[in-house]
Amino acid sequence: MCVSRCLQCVGVSLVPMAIVCMLANFLLLLPGLQIHFLLEGHVTREATWATGLWGSGFLILIGARGFVLSSKTKGCCAFRGQMLYQLLYSCVCLLAAGFCCLVSATGLSQGPLCLYNTSSGPTWGVPLQPLPDLHVGYLYNRTLWSGVCLEPEGVVQWNVGLFSVMGGASGLQTVLCGANILNTLLGLVLGRGLGHNQVVASHLPSQQIIICSSIDCAAIGSCKLPVTVACSLLTSYFRLAWNPD
Repeated sequence: MCVSRCLQCVGVSLVPMAIVCMLANFLLLLPGLQIHFLLEGHVTREATWATGLWGSGFLILIGARGFVLSSKTKGCCAFRGQMLYQLLYSCVCLLAAGFCCLVSATGLSQGPLCLYNTSSGPTWGVPLQPLPDLHVGYLYNRTLWSGVCLEPEGVVQWNVGLFSVMGGASGLQTVLCGANILNTLLGLVLGRGLGHNQVVASHLPSQQIIICSSIDCAAIGSCKLPVTVACSLLTSYFRLAWNPD
């Protein structure tokens, strides 16, 4: 297991998803690629919240950059310090991506803001939102996709496609950020990875065990982490595995 490699993989994987979310949210603000609907305030409410821009977009990009840079940190003390920061970043990114996924699902289920016919004439509203007395939702009745909204043209298909893409990408981001929380917790305990750690038995009266990086702790004597019973058992196991006789 290598904590550094997992950090780098998560950081690199989050970048294209963040770009996809930003593009999808930007296009949702321009139904039919026409800006006058945005200027007139005739854009779906969930799109105007711009969670794909600041949530699954900007915040995720900042977190991804931090993950990649932290994977290159040298020294056991410096690396564990970075893990504390990355744990905070991962929690923030998890909340941001989860919120964007929730908003996308809400926008998809409620339907777009559009101009539709009523008894008093054409009016702007959300005619496709689920109503117990009328219908359970337009997603299960595709005949409503082209027969209700007058403007913007094709707004139903536009919103369904883009909200689905943004919701799927932000959902994957949520899963990756959740996995990265577990990864950073392991980084706090194990350091950069099992392959980078060296177990050294000290001859102190308390018989404490010291675990440090095999490269940096040899040069930096201040980087020593005393560990008690659990590490003693782990060290005994490694000694038996390496020296069965």
